[in-house]
Amino acid sequence: MPFDIAEANRLIGAAYGKVAYVAPTNPIVLRLMTTLGTASANGTEVVNAGGSAYAPQSVTAATPAAPTNGVLASNAAMTFTNMPDTNGVGGVKGAETWDSGSTPRRIQTGGLAAAKVTALGDSLTIAAGQFTANATL
Repeated sequence: MPFDIAEANRLIGAAYGKVAYVAPTNPIVLRLMTTLGTASANGTEVVNAGGSAYAPQSVTAATPAAPTNGVLASNAAMTFTNMPDTNGVGGVKGAETWDSGSTPRRIQTGGLAAAKVTALGDSLTIAAGQFTANATL
């Protein structure tokens, strides 16, 4: 998943001693998007309707302690239960990671290989190893 430009600026500034880096507030959560975001603009998050109860899932709990070769891959499945019907918006097209601060900050954004359409009440699971965060912009 590429970095949000604001997060990339924080990281590069800290790496070169220009700013102090303040780490995101844990847990980091994965939000599903029906419209993809860009490096500088948020996507459109899945919206509950018809009795669905979609909620972001913790990425922090689904990843190992440290990245390997610049990649952090999930080591546990993340399941979104009781999803809304996403057929009318073309399905879930991507995801974004956000922190849990009082003013949440977006960390990364990325698209799925193929859109996933859910019917009301479906579950959508991202299998262990299928979520990866890497050091790209």
